[in-house]
Amino acid sequence: MKSDMAKEGLQKAPHRSLFKALGLTDEELSRPLIGVVNSKNDIVPGHINLDKIAEAVKTGISMAGGTPLEFHTIGVCDGIAMNHTGMKYSLGSRELIADSVEIMAVAHAFDALVFIPNCDKIVPGMLMAAARLNLPAIFVSGGPMLAGTVAGRKVSVTQVFEGVGAAAAGRMGMEELRELEERACPTCGSCAGMFTANSMNCLTEALGMGLPGNGTIPAVYSERIRLAKQAGMKIMELWKRDIKPSDIMTAAAFRNAICMDMAIGCSTNSVLHLMAIASEAGVDIDLNLFNQISEITPHLCKLSPAGDHHVEDLYQAGGIQALFNELSKKSLINLDCLTVTGQTVGENIAGRPVLDYSVIRSIENPYSTSGGLAILFGNLAPEGAVVKKSAVCEEMMRHEGPARVFNSEEEAVESILNKQIMPGDVIVIRYEGPSGGPGMREMLTPTSAVAGMGLDKEVALITDGRFSGATRGASIGHVSPEAGLGGPIALIEEGDLIRIDIPNCKLELLVEERVLAERRERWQVPEPKIKTGYMKRYAEMVQSASTGAIFKK
Repeated sequence: MKSDMAKEGLQKAPHRSLFKALGLTDEELSRPLIGVVNSKNDIVPGHINLDKIAEAVKTGISMAGGTPLEFHTIGVCDGIAMNHTGMKYSLGSRELIADSVEIMAVAHAFDALVFIPNCDKIVPGMLMAAARLNLPAIFVSGGPMLAGTVAGRKVSVTQVFEGVGAAAAGRMGMEELRELEERACPTCGSCAGMFTANSMNCLTEALGMGLPGNGTIPAVYSERIRLAKQAGMKIMELWKRDIKPSDIMTAAAFRNAICMDMAIGCSTNSVLHLMAIASEAGVDIDLNLFNQISEITPHLCKLSPAGDHHVEDLYQAGGIQALFNELSKKSLINLDCLTVTGQTVGENIAGRPVLDYSVIRSIENPYSTSGGLAILFGNLAPEGAVVKKSAVCEEMMRHEGPARVFNSEEEAVESILNKQIMPGDVIVIRYEGPSGGPGMREMLTPTSAVAGMGLDKEVALITDGRFSGATRGASIGHVSPEAGLGGPIALIEEGDLIRIDIPNCKLELLVEERVLAERRERWQVPEPKIKTGYMKRYAEMVQSASTGAIFKK
């Protein structure tokens, strides 16, 4: 056992004494020590039930002959951090989470780990740590929130954000907005649509690192507690069989996950996080792979914000295993990939058909023959940009319009709410990238304001920042290189024409190269927006969004 280095032999008598100060017996010390990595806190709605999940996990570990020891990580609620300085810290928390897990796991010589995440950066941060440490590991999330109901219509936090724009435009009354505020988030759990948290929990299942149901069983269902007990028991099997993340998170598993991503229309953040996780796992993937897989993967689900279904509907339709079953009908899934069940993907999905074809469409009747995300390239994004094309209306799949340039999110939001954006405009929000932001803020407030004001079929938005999974419309993020590093987005001037061609994966600034060269000569490196603390160090260490915004090696 790896933990023997901290508890076995003559020299470890002091160590055993300290373990016994915790109340552990010799019998418990003779067993494998299993770290239970919990992100529970009282501020994130997706995390307030994680104490119950952790207790169930620990019960499962004890039942199967291990000794569970719980420790915690930080976690940011992106919704609460949205549209203020706090959002600059969200992406940066991913690296802190991975590093803190590494420190705790190595310092205390754990034999295996059970990870309990739920929301946006916590899931990828923990997956990065699992790949880096390569100890037997399994994930069990806290589960998705149920959708709310207003006037017989299912709603989520998306409608509240969009309600702000609608109220500002006079399209919604304050009482209606108040009712949305009261009813949109009715339970604990990760917000109810296919936003970033649920995207990453489903992708964890697709990668093979979570048991079937990890991504879709609602947070308030007792089935989620049973799943947590099963995860606790299963980690002991993984430890005994020495099945590690490197055996599971292979190149083929990442292809499976990207295929699911395209079929279900996950958050654009999934691109950023999958690349970062793959880097830790030693798997080489780049942005072109996403387009290659998108070309052959049909889009089978339209979950909020792209459609009216929510994650609870995906659960009732059979979940990720049923989706894999459908994709396997055209040999799009590698069925031989090992998973934390101890079995292969093919064995997991046997007997797991789609239960509701109105939620998961037949592979013969997709929404489109290509996937839900697209990577755009062109002189405005030489290293790429990302759009959730499944949430873009047909009218905006191709668009050409004048640039409305803003050097911060706040400037753009003020202009949108003051009705200074006209139909046809292309809103450009820059200096919000990984280094220049710093922290690559999500832009749910401006995109929701545009949608709420009824402009989502007439206005596009591009940024070197990123978007919440709750964003819809022609919202193009992760533009690389970023403005803070002198990328072409820094050279755009008010009124420049921008051409967007999502079907052909193109993003172009219609300005002569000679003119751009002159602007480049005049461009100056901006002053850092944060000059002290962690985010100052983060800005100095982080790389382009095209790498997954990982740290320099």
